[in-house]
Amino acid sequence: MRSALRRLRSQATAFTHDLLMVPVAWLGAFWLRFNLESVPSELWRLAVLYLPVVWVVQGVTFWYFGLYRGIWRFASVPDLIRIIKAVTFGVSIAGALIFGLTRLEGVPRSVFVLDAVLLIGLLGGPRLVYRWLKDRHLYIARGKRALIVGAGSGGEILVRDMLRDATSPYRPVALVDDDSNKHGRDLHGLPVEGPCDAIPALAKEYGAELVLVAIPSAGSRELRRIVAICERAGLAVRTLPPFHDLVSGNVGVKELRNVTIDDLLGREKVTLDWNAITGGLTGESILVTGGGGSIGSELCRQLARIKPAKLIVFERSEFGLYKIDLELRRQFPELVLESVLGDVSDRIGVDTVMREHRPSVVFHAAAYKHVPLLEHQARPAVLNNVLGTQVVADSADVHGAKTFVLISSDKAVNPANVMGATKRVAEIYCQHLAQFSKTRFVTVRFGNVLGSDGSVIPLFQEQIASGGPVTVTHPDITRYFMTIPEASQLILEAATVGKGGEIFVLDMGEPVKISYLAEQLILLSGKRPGDDIEIVYTGLRPGEKLYEELFHSSEQFRPTAHSKLMLASSRSIDSAALELGLVALRGSVQLGSEEQIRVALLALVPEHCSLPAGEAARLQTA
Repeated sequence: MRSALRRLRSQATAFTHDLLMVPVAWLGAFWLRFNLESVPSELWRLAVLYLPVVWVVQGVTFWYFGLYRGIWRFASVPDLIRIIKAVTFGVSIAGALIFGLTRLEGVPRSVFVLDAVLLIGLLGGPRLVYRWLKDRHLYIARGKRALIVGAGSGGEILVRDMLRDATSPYRPVALVDDDSNKHGRDLHGLPVEGPCDAIPALAKEYGAELVLVAIPSAGSRELRRIVAICERAGLAVRTLPPFHDLVSGNVGVKELRNVTIDDLLGREKVTLDWNAITGGLTGESILVTGGGGSIGSELCRQLARIKPAKLIVFERSEFGLYKIDLELRRQFPELVLESVLGDVSDRIGVDTVMREHRPSVVFHAAAYKHVPLLEHQARPAVLNNVLGTQVVADSADVHGAKTFVLISSDKAVNPANVMGATKRVAEIYCQHLAQFSKTRFVTVRFGNVLGSDGSVIPLFQEQIASGGPVTVTHPDITRYFMTIPEASQLILEAATVGKGGEIFVLDMGEPVKISYLAEQLILLSGKRPGDDIEIVYTGLRPGEKLYEELFHSSEQFRPTAHSKLMLASSRSIDSAALELGLVALRGSVQLGSEEQIRVALLALVPEHCSLPAGEAARLQTA
C-alpha cells in the first residue's frame, strides 16, 4: 500500500512538473521568435488566449504516451523517445485546433516548432539531470575503486550496473582496453584511458584498489596476461565468467567472481555431438566401474542426463558409493539406478553384476592412480589396474556387452612408474580382446584432471591454507591438465565414435609447469609467492617423470572428426606372449613377490623404465 502511494505521489509530482513546463515552453517560443526581445502586445494576447488549448492537449498526450510509467531515477533513451513522440503529437494537435479556430491569423508558424524544441528540452533535461545526480552520488560515495578492463558491451553493461546499484561493492573509476580506437572516449562518464599495459600507472593515478575484467569472451592466454599485469601492480582481480557460463547471458556485478586456476589454464569449451552421444547411449543399460571416484562420478552425472534404461554404479568405496547414489537419486529421481558395492578384481562379484543387469555399455574407470604410493606397492597396483581390468573386460565379452571403454592415462606412454606400466598392460589387453570379440573395446587416454581426488591442485590449496610451504618436486616439471566435465564428456564422445581396438587420446592443449601452477594458486589466494608462501622444491619422487607424453614413438597420430579427439594407431600385439605374460603376472601376484611382479611387468611392457638400466637388465635376465 505504501509503495503504491509513493508511486502515485511520484507520478503526480512528475505530471505537475510537466504541466508547469507547457506554458514556459509556449510563451518562451514567442519570446524566442522575436530574438528574446519584447513581443508585440497583440501577439502576446493571442499567446495567452491559446495557452489553455495547448495546456489541455499536451497534458492528455503526456499521459497517453506513458511518460509516467518510467522512473526518473532510471531515465534513459526510451524515455526520451516517448517524450519526443508525446510533444510532437501534442504540438501537432494543438496547432491543428488553433488553425481550425483562427486560421493562424497573426500567429507565426515558427512558434510551434520552437515550442516543440523547448518542451522536449524542458521535459527531458530535468529527468536526465536527476538521473546523473543520483548516479554521481553513488559514483562518489560507495565501493572499492575499480579499474575496468574491457570497454565493449560487457564493460558498458557492468559499469551501468554498478552505477545504478546502490549496494554495489565497487566504484568504477576508469576503463582500459587494448583497442586503440576506444582510447580517449567516455563510457557513462568514465574515461577509457589506454591499453591493459597501462594498468599499473593508472592504478596509482586513480587510487584503484582492484581490477574487474569485463571481457566474457577472453581466452586463457589473454586472461593470464591481464592477471600478470595486475600482479605487478599488486591489484586483486575479479572477472566475469565466460559467455557460455553466464546464466541467460546476464552480465553484471552479481556475476563477478574470483579468477580461478581453470581460467588461467584455459580449456576451450568442448563442443560435443550430443545427437550421436544420445543416439548411442540413451535407452541403454550402462555400467560404470569406479563410479564413486572423480571421473567415474562425473561420468555417472553426464550419463544420467541422457536417460539410460538403467545406470549401474560399481564402486569398492562404501562412502564413495553412498555419496554418488545420494546425489543421483536426488537430482535424477526418475533414473533407474543400481548401486553395487564391489571390487573389480572379484570375478564372481563382477560376473554376478553382468549377469543380473546385462549392461550393453561398460565404462571402466576403476583404477589406482597415485604414482608414488603405487611405486613400492606393485601388487595392489597390478591386482586392481591389470587383473581387475582383465576381469571386467572378460565379463563384458562373455555377457555380450556392445561397448567397453577403458579409461587410461598418459602415464601409460613410455611408463616410468608402476602405475603407468599397469595402465599400459590394461591397454594391451583390451586391444587384444578387440581382435576377436563382438564387444567394441575402446581405450581413452588423457592426463591430469583438475580438482580430481589426489591431484596436485587440492594438495596445493591445503598447503596454502595452512600457511605453506607449497612443495613442488622440480622447477621444470610439466603436466597436461583438463577439467573433470571435459574429460568425462570426451569419454562419452569416444564411446560413440569408436569402432573397436582404438586408443583415443584427448587433446590436452599445452603442458603446464607445476611451478607456474603453484605460483598462480598462491596469488589467487591473495598472497605472494616467496614472501607470504614459500615454494620448496623437493626433488623428483620415485617413478616421476619431468614431462608426460600422449603418444608412443611407434603410435602414429591421426586426427578424428572431433577436434578434441586424436587417434593413436595401435601397436601389434603378440597374443600368445600376452597370455603367457599375464599368467606369469597373476602367479607373481599370488606369490606376493614385488620383484617377480616387476619382472612380469617388464616382460609385458619392455619400455617400462622406472628402474635403473642395470637393475632392469638384471630383472630381464632373472
